[in-house]
Amino acid sequence: MKPLYEKKKYADKNKKVILISNDDGIRSEGIKSLAKALNRVGTVYVVAPDRERSAASHSLTLHRPLRVEEVGPRMFSVDGTPTDCVTLAVNGILPVRPDIVVSGINKGGNLGEDVSYSGTVSAAMEGTLLGIPSIAVSLVSRDNFDFRPAARFSAKLVRHIFKKGLPKDTLLNVNVPAVKNIKGYKITTQGKRFFSDAVVEKVDPRGKKYYWIGGDMERWEGGKDADFYAVGKGYISITPIHLDMTNYISINELQRWNIR
Repeated sequence: MKPLYEKKKYADKNKKVILISNDDGIRSEGIKSLAKALNRVGTVYVVAPDRERSAASHSLTLHRPLRVEEVGPRMFSVDGTPTDCVTLAVNGILPVRPDIVVSGINKGGNLGEDVSYSGTVSAAMEGTLLGIPSIAVSLVSRDNFDFRPAARFSAKLVRHIFKKGLPKDTLLNVNVPAVKNIKGYKITTQGKRFFSDAVVEKVDPRGKKYYWIGGDMERWEGGKDADFYAVGKGYISITPIHLDMTNYISINELQRWNIR
């Protein structure tokens, strides 16, 4: 696919190229704050959904064509999922291959098993699958959405990754607590949460049932190394996510099976 504009127009060989995407949409305050901070680190391109695509997971649009609109300098909206955005950006929209993919800043946390559903994490996952160092950044809050601390930390982290790189097939899932005084950061494991009333059943005015998926968290597990614990204590959580989901511990046990 031919890039949507000539390389000489925007590309700067002396700067690293940063691709930003998200699942909250191209007009979200989180992506604007992130782009502003990362503009000081490299040449930023924003390719994001034209509307909110939260919980899109790693879905890819295959049943219809996708529309791309240039909405500003190095800014493109796509009528698809976060995964679509990264795929299109790397394979067609951008004039050069990005040096890193940064997804976020998500409006709300992506802790524990959220990584399985999150469009924010999936955008970073797609970048990793394409062989590009990638991170997902989320602000853990329900009402205080000051994205500036998360954006500043993202810039520091990106600079560090440019120097050190990332382990193969690994993305970083970053969750920033919405507190006044962040204590620092911790490298964490993925916790697990347990909900009450995960599916809520109700009845509409015509007497027909309908359902809301979701519920209140009763508790979480994972101990002091978990992402939940770090964020709860005022630390930024950085969880390395490996794309190889093989459970190697189980292989020896399963090889003893004798299926007939």
